[in-house]
Amino acid sequence: MGDCHRIVSETEEDENLIAAAKHLVRALGSNKNLTGNMKKILADLGSQLSTMASINDDDDKGEGISEIEEQLNVVQDKIMSWEADQSMIWDSPNKACEYLNAVDEARKLIERLDSLCFGKDKEENELVRRAHDVLQMAMARLEEEFRHMLVQNRQPFEPEHKSFRSSEEDVVDEVSIISFGDDSFEDSVQRDSVSRTSEEVIIDLVHPDVIPDLRCIVNMMFMSSYDHECSQAYVIARKDALDECLFILEMDKLSIEDVLRMEWGSLNSKIKRWVWAMKIFVRIYLASEKWLSEQIFGEFGPVDLSCFVEASKASMLQLLNFGEAVSIGPHRPEKLFGILEMYEMLVDLLPDVDALYANEVGSSVRIEYHDVLRRLGDSVRATFLDFENVIASYASTSAFAGGGIHHITRYVMNYIRNLTDYSETLALLLKDHDKEDHSSFSPLLNPAVEKENTGGSSSCDSSPMAFHFQTIASVLETKLDEKSKLYKDVSLQHFFLMNNVHYMAQKVMNSELRTIFGDKWVRKHNWKFQQHAMDYERATWCSILALLKDEGNANSTGVSKTQLKERFRNFYLAFEEVYKTQTTWLIPNVQLREDLRISTSLKVIQAYRTFESRHMNHISDKHIKYSADDLQDYLLDLFEGSPKSLHYPNRR
Repeated sequence: MGDCHRIVSETEEDENLIAAAKHLVRALGSNKNLTGNMKKILADLGSQLSTMASINDDDDKGEGISEIEEQLNVVQDKIMSWEADQSMIWDSPNKACEYLNAVDEARKLIERLDSLCFGKDKEENELVRRAHDVLQMAMARLEEEFRHMLVQNRQPFEPEHKSFRSSEEDVVDEVSIISFGDDSFEDSVQRDSVSRTSEEVIIDLVHPDVIPDLRCIVNMMFMSSYDHECSQAYVIARKDALDECLFILEMDKLSIEDVLRMEWGSLNSKIKRWVWAMKIFVRIYLASEKWLSEQIFGEFGPVDLSCFVEASKASMLQLLNFGEAVSIGPHRPEKLFGILEMYEMLVDLLPDVDALYANEVGSSVRIEYHDVLRRLGDSVRATFLDFENVIASYASTSAFAGGGIHHITRYVMNYIRNLTDYSETLALLLKDHDKEDHSSFSPLLNPAVEKENTGGSSSCDSSPMAFHFQTIASVLETKLDEKSKLYKDVSLQHFFLMNNVHYMAQKVMNSELRTIFGDKWVRKHNWKFQQHAMDYERATWCSILALLKDEGNANSTGVSKTQLKERFRNFYLAFEEVYKTQTTWLIPNVQLREDLRISTSLKVIQAYRTFESRHMNHISDKHIKYSADDLQDYLLDLFEGSPKSLHYPNRR
């Protein structure tokens, strides 16, 4: 009862004190003029109240610090016990949960200590330092566990299981080294088999089962203000993974000097692999890498993007460095197709890269990517435009054996035919190229050919690409005309031009080049090779067939049998010389060969039959060395490209 009475009395005293305080506050509020004595009393009251509050705060603070110290001792013992254990904590889910709870307790204790107003008390500062040391130790362990989980749970990356190439051979087969002496170029250049679609494929780069654990560690480290350490641990682990990916894709680290010193065969193989690997790396690996970063750091705003950029930047720049090295190399014609493949691939991947490296944090990679794309585009344009000079500067001092299709003709026509696969890209890159630039090539052109090239086709006026294709063809014709002059035999000059112009016309007519050159160009060049064929016939046979012409019969003209025998003999000698020479000449195109044989046969055999029938009664059979049928059979041996001996037929 006494205790209860004492509690009631204390309560009444508290209420009386509160009531007096309220009365004092009201009195002060209504009294605007305080005397000096009143101010002194109130100041003494305030000082007494402040002293009482300070005593109470010190008591509370002392009790709080003591409690925190006890809790810190417990937490420190727990964390130290795990430090003594060499096994990984997250190998055991129960241990991981306990450890995170202990770390969270340490973090909260620091928050409580920071909320208390410390002075310069040595013991208090020592407690704060110890608490931070415990948390730092725990953060170091979490960082180690985090990195270990990222590394040990990498998922294997097997690009050969992806659908971006048909076979290894498609990737590493080297295009034949292009030269004017290489007949194989006709079928050597093929488009890369890498498909060009915008579809991304997301794969698990880290085993999905550990993602929740990784997120828990990230959350704890970020809440503990160790976000930088956590991010760097992630970046280091993923950089290694990206390096491993490039190793699997066989993307070697090459300096610009390494690339510039490389032989063309090796460089071409590297370009093909780069085109294939670049798409896989961006569309599969980087897309999956960014998704992984979002899964782990997605709760912390832009951190996921900055981690992705920092982790992938070095690998991406390594790939782009190769593109830059290729772009600054010499503008050799054989490089054009590889550079076009590289350029088109970068254009195709441009939306993906811009999306992956968004915002300011990814700007450095985006800028470098756009710069390499521009450099490759400039290299494509320069190499293509320089091709005209390459053809024009090609020199040869010896005539092409057999009068067939010259290597330069095959090379140039197949080169531009294969360029039609890239017509959209070339049109885009050449659209700003002024047609006036063609004037620099004018001295190289046959004036008649140049006039035809610049004055004819409407497609030439509307398309810079068409203009340059026709200019290339014109430069080629000029070189062929020069080379024909290397033959001493005029008939072989026309024969050579017939073969080569026919080849050019056929290549244009039977390919996409027809839409670029136009039907007018085809008709004109069909007429040209036919004209050369007629000129060949005249140069070869006119003088020979003149031996078979009469101006009446032997009796009316007074032509003696001796003269008649001499004319037959001279005709046979001339025919045999043509046979001996022109069986070594070659017309590769079967239809053209047959057409020229028929045309020649109609003229020669008809003239011979007429001459033979007119004089059969004036000369004996022993002077008729060949019948018309014999000669016709011999004419079928012409233009095969291999020498043959003409044997006398068995006479009846």
